[in-house]
Amino acid sequence: MAKCAICEKGAHFGNAVSHSHRRTNKMWKSNIKSVKVKVNGAAKRMYVCTSCLRSGKVERA
Repeated sequence: MAKCAICEKGAHFGNAVSHSHRRTNKMWKSNIKSVKVKVNGAAKRMYVCTSCLRSGKVERA
């Protein structure tokens, strides 16, 4: 679910490194919003990241 319908941006994985340099798994989630979007003149609800909303790749309904 947490994936942009426009640019396919999703979660990123890596390591959280503590001060003593011990590593644990970490997940960075992208900023995904559920918005109403105009698709072929009709309103449709989809998940879009905020960078696509701000750049104008998507028009809100």
